[in-house]
Amino acid sequence: MTVKKSERLLSLDVFRGITIAGMILVNNPGTWSSIYPPFRHAEWNGCTPTDLIFPFFLFIVGVAITYSLSKRKEQGADQTKLILQIFKRSAVLFLLGLIMAGFPYFELGTIRIPGVLQRIAVVYLVTSIIFLKSNIKTQVYLTAGFLILYWILMTFIPVPGVGYANLQPETNLGAWLDRLLLSGHLWSSSKIWDPEGLLSTLPAISTGLIGVLTGHWLRSDRDKVIKTLWLFVFGNILMAAGWVWDGWFPINKSLWTSSYVLYTGGLALQFLGMCYWFIDVKGYKWWIKPFQVYGLNAITVFFLSGIVAKILYLVKVTDSAGNEVTLKTVIFNNLYLSWLDPINASLAFALSYVLIWLGLMWILYSKNIFIKV
Repeated sequence: MTVKKSERLLSLDVFRGITIAGMILVNNPGTWSSIYPPFRHAEWNGCTPTDLIFPFFLFIVGVAITYSLSKRKEQGADQTKLILQIFKRSAVLFLLGLIMAGFPYFELGTIRIPGVLQRIAVVYLVTSIIFLKSNIKTQVYLTAGFLILYWILMTFIPVPGVGYANLQPETNLGAWLDRLLLSGHLWSSSKIWDPEGLLSTLPAISTGLIGVLTGHWLRSDRDKVIKTLWLFVFGNILMAAGWVWDGWFPINKSLWTSSYVLYTGGLALQFLGMCYWFIDVKGYKWWIKPFQVYGLNAITVFFLSGIVAKILYLVKVTDSAGNEVTLKTVIFNNLYLSWLDPINASLAFALSYVLIWLGLMWILYSKNIFIKV
């Protein structure tokens, strides 16, 4: 398959912007006690729209790897220097994740080590090196191999101390490994397992590799209409494979199961296919600017919005009744809950938060400031 020189894929920027906006939306409701079901994660097995956001972003990372590294790889750039740059970027991403986890107290004895940015860092690192050091066929084999290996580990290997393989939150093999190696540094809501744990990073790499393979396809010299058609075909194939595998290895975001990788990868292909068709094929660009603004400073807005969200919880003020409450509570109660029912007030707060950050990122966009991590 011959490929074109590297070019910026506008639909990918828009897809990234939509994904980051969605991530900020679901992470910042007015109150966690009143949320519409699509904005919640599945309790365990299953998949809600919210469960699509993180794998979509890792898929986008994979596509971007193909576009950003292909030209340098084809021109015979010094791979040692490229790999050092990849390690540096991964380290910065990982450090930003630790800062988000530790802010503002940075209690190193209990700081959460896994996390969203940390997983992005590891997936970016491993997937980039695989891209540089292998051909397309090998990348296909590794994508499938990681998924099969993870399925075998999780469903056939007896868990030490339990005696049998299982997929329950606290007793599966991944949770056991997290406690063994990261005890005291896990997700605060569970403390004994982590949704971004060590073992589940293996199939997450496959999510990134599906993006890499998609990037190869989009950079090929085939007609754009044919490219779009096959994005939908491949998307349907992956979704169907995920549904079938769900019967043996349930679709589960917290475990990042192999069926979840295929199902969400298929949906990511379809979503990108729609963006590609409307933007890069048909040229319908009148609606894309807000998502470009988000997409071109994606990590920046995710990091800063997360820090500010923490500050809203940390700052204490006295309300009209004389009670000490968080700044977020005061804002939510007075600006939203005072005239909306709880569930719509919660959604309105989240939407406002997205719009505020859109405005701030628009200022950077208007000044051509794009902060690259």
